Amino acid sequence: MNPVLHPVSDPARWSRYVACGDSMTEGLWDPDPDNPAQVRGWADQLAGSLSARRVDAGLAPLEYANLAIRGRLLEPIIAEQLPVALDAEPDLISLVGGGNDLLRPGSDPDRMAAILEDAVHTIRRAGVDVLLATGTDTRQAGVLRAIRGRVATFNAHIWSIARRHDAYVVDVWGLRAIQDWRMWAQDRIHLTTDGHQRVAQAALVALGLTPDDAAWADPLARLAPVPTGQRFRSDAEWFVRDVYPWATRRLRGRSSGDARVPKRPRVAPLPPATSAATPSDAVSEQVPPPEAPGPSDTTVPR
Repeated sequence: MNPVLHPVSDPARWSRYVACGDSMTEGLWDPDPDNPAQVRGWADQLAGSLSARRVDAGLAPLEYANLAIRGRLLEPIIAEQLPVALDAEPDLISLVGGGNDLLRPGSDPDRMAAILEDAVHTIRRAGVDVLLATGTDTRQAGVLRAIRGRVATFNAHIWSIARRHDAYVVDVWGLRAIQDWRMWAQDRIHLTTDGHQRVAQAALVALGLTPDDAAWADPLARLAPVPTGQRFRSDAEWFVRDVYPWATRRLRGRSSGDARVPKRPRVAPLPPATSAATPSDAVSEQVPPPEAPGPSDTTVPR
């Protein structure tokens, strides 16, 4: 159901939405303006926009749950989160994962796609709409250029799965606005508030809806090149602060999501005030390092 092939959707089409996934969907690093100790993210912003549109149409607010947990691989997302999501009897499920698999040596995007397709088939057989998302293009992401082929292969499968099962797809790969390091947090693998806003707007478009902001896909103004010395210092700080701890967790068989629980485990009405901010509102106060964009959790594990 992509907007190129299908008519514009009715914003009142969905009354109950459950988001499944990893840190991308959990919302790292988009601080929740109503609770700075929590994160928000693109799925929460999408839900807020859908809820506001329902209320504007004289309907009850959207009911929403977010089951995503940072660090999760694709199979655990499907095994642990999808049954809970289906038990909630939603009419829309977003299933976005696989990034925490793709950087692992020997990861097989063909096998991952088969697992994902089985899950999408299960959801569609239950009469529920599915929203998928492609991985980020890593061509400007330094060492992560090495996984670009695997990400592209998985993305091709995602589009084919969507066509076969009449699903929606957020085209994160094609979202050029996030090919800018200012859209990425200091860890270079998670989006800032502005990056999540762009993805939320792309999700509205993927669902066949009009975006909240007509300028959602516009790139930021260009900046002068960063001096080489400053870039090298930033790279060294990033390695010590982010790469080394991640590698240490991997060697110990641990994940950043160990012992964590979903932030919004049960469906509940989402007040219309919890609507998505638009990209033109502000760029996140988080300032990422002066480096080409790192991939989001749709392409990289932590």
